[in-house]
Amino acid sequence: MHIQWYPGHMHKAGKQIKALLPKVHLVIELLDARIPYSSENPFLNELRGDKPVIKIFNKSDLADPENISLWQTHYQNERNVETLALSQNKTSEVRKVTQLCLQMFPSRAAKNQEIHALIMGIPNVGKSTLINNLAGRPVAKTGNEPAVTKAQQRIALEQGVVLFDTPGMLWPNIENQNSGYRLAITGNIRDTAIDHADIALYALKHLRLNYFSRLSERYQLTEIEFSNPGHEEVELLESIGRLRGCLKSKSLVDLDKAGKIVINDIRSGALGKLSFETPEMMAVEQIEVEVRREEKLLKKETRKQRFKNRKA
Repeated sequence: MHIQWYPGHMHKAGKQIKALLPKVHLVIELLDARIPYSSENPFLNELRGDKPVIKIFNKSDLADPENISLWQTHYQNERNVETLALSQNKTSEVRKVTQLCLQMFPSRAAKNQEIHALIMGIPNVGKSTLINNLAGRPVAKTGNEPAVTKAQQRIALEQGVVLFDTPGMLWPNIENQNSGYRLAITGNIRDTAIDHADIALYALKHLRLNYFSRLSERYQLTEIEFSNPGHEEVELLESIGRLRGCLKSKSLVDLDKAGKIVINDIRSGALGKLSFETPEMMAVEQIEVEVRREEKLLKKETRKQRFKNRKA
């Protein structure tokens, strides 16, 4: 399944961000702690250049803490990058954001000068909720689905920190289809744009290899024996569907309903703290993306040459 979801307002958001960046002192980028690489917009990263950035690992209460530490170390090796892990249900932690902004610009803080920060992130990463917690009042519209914020806002916080908010934005072409699946699993792409069974099968493959004890405990799978090598995830999803009563006529499992149960359990934390990618995994996938990119470019150049030869 090829996953793409890029509403029209996101193109406008990209233009707004490009115009705002020269006017701010730093960028605050929210990442989903379960998928830091896949939730990092490469377009935004390219625009930022060397401007200081705080990468916030949001929803860290849903992510594997060991993986969060790996990613924080990975990013803090980059120039002008600081990281911060936040839990979505601990509002007291948000003060760390303004404190870190002040620490990064001590001279401006000492002179009581404003520190302008552009806050950005992909849809449904929790940006609006964080802004409301930082402001101590409801200033940004929230919702448990992507693309709720559609307009730019300026929000004054305590101690001279000013936030410039823009709509959550994905990028037009998700080259790494593994990232597309992970974004769908964690709810960063609208459910109307995905196939729940397909997404659940992808998730189950990762969970089977890395968190099988969680699956066993949640879905009573301790006695399961795989009979069809290469189709273990299908057998898992069918077992979960039978357990939860997701049956159609002739006792066939409704894989779509079973898939929704698995996805909802991942998103709610019912399966515990999970992570779906590591820096090591992403290094391998980046190489694969580069290879495919070069292959596409070669095919494009070959077609151009054939067209020129026919015209000659």
